[in-house]
Amino acid sequence: MSILEIFFIAISLSMDAFAVSISNGLMLENIKIKYAVKFGIFFGGFQFIMPIIGYYLTNLLGDKILKFDHWIAFILLTTIGLKMIFETFKNEENNMYDNKNILAIKNLTILAIATSIDALAVGVSFSVIKVNIFNSSLIIGIVAFIFSFLGVIIGKKIGNLLSKNAERIGGLILIFIGFKILIEHLSN
Repeated sequence: MSILEIFFIAISLSMDAFAVSISNGLMLENIKIKYAVKFGIFFGGFQFIMPIIGYYLTNLLGDKILKFDHWIAFILLTTIGLKMIFETFKNEENNMYDNKNILAIKNLTILAIATSIDALAVGVSFSVIKVNIFNSSLIIGIVAFIFSFLGVIIGKKIGNLLSKNAERIGGLILIFIGFKILIEHLSN
């Protein structure tokens, strides 16, 4: 598999992380470059490690992992999205999550896992076709870092325009991505 093919795979894998980064950027009260870097590290890091895990899990379990990966992503993203939406009704005068909640390690880890489930599946396929997993995963991780970093910045710019409904829109985006992942896998 060529580097160009791996690059295009990396871009497609980064789209969910990009959308989730935008939805979280929408909700940030203020933005600093270090916040975008933190998203990039989490999303890029998980996009790097998940293909490696998938690659080696295939050697242990075969392709059994692919039977439930989409359900995990769907449940995680939908749960977080619904929580975000419900939170907006609890405190109408302050509609935004504070930066502390958005940037919490628990929140970032759950989102990064949910958006990198497809990367795990790619690792399974890389195992089957004998791709160099470390080089491929490095490219995937770097591209995901860049897309996530930019997503937070873009999300904040959009959030400034939408202000009041930003958190609800972010929650709906997460739910939509969860359903998209589920439908894509069930239709195959």
